Amino acid sequence: MRKLFSSSSQGFTFLELLVVTAIIMILAMGALPMVRVSIKRQREVDYRYTLKTVRAAIDKFKDYCDAQQIAATEITFGADCYPTSLEQLVEGVTMANDPSGKRRKFLRKIPFDPITGTTDWGKRSASDAPDAKVWGGSSLYDIYTKSENKALNGTKYRDW
Repeated sequence: MRKLFSSSSQGFTFLELLVVTAIIMILAMGALPMVRVSIKRQREVDYRYTLKTVRAAIDKFKDYCDAQQIAATEITFGADCYPTSLEQLVEGVTMANDPSGKRRKFLRKIPFDPITGTTDWGKRSASDAPDAKVWGGSSLYDIYTKSENKALNGTKYRDW
């Protein structure tokens, strides 16, 4: 009769498995903070890119308006040639002296705020104070995140 288990069987003891599992858990716990920082850094990169894109669209709108290339019906009195909302940048404006009625769009869609995960941006008017938390509503001069969190460099996201 043959033995099913011999004393020279090649296998791991329960204690060896426990030690290896503990080592793997310790290594994973050490890697977790690095993963969190890496995710936060990527959100910051996305946030900077989004701010750059939207600010460029606002500036392009202002350039067209200053050059009187936008139809007067599209410009709000007292807006200093800035768009009235992000929606206006997405929907577009009718160009001056363009009989075709084509609309010039400056953004494809309202971008998501990578920090908050929504499309609800804080807005600044050209007439608002730089530290104002309430939008004046007359024009759209700049956007910022509504998050009160701080970036990896210690500054508030809303101050970028």
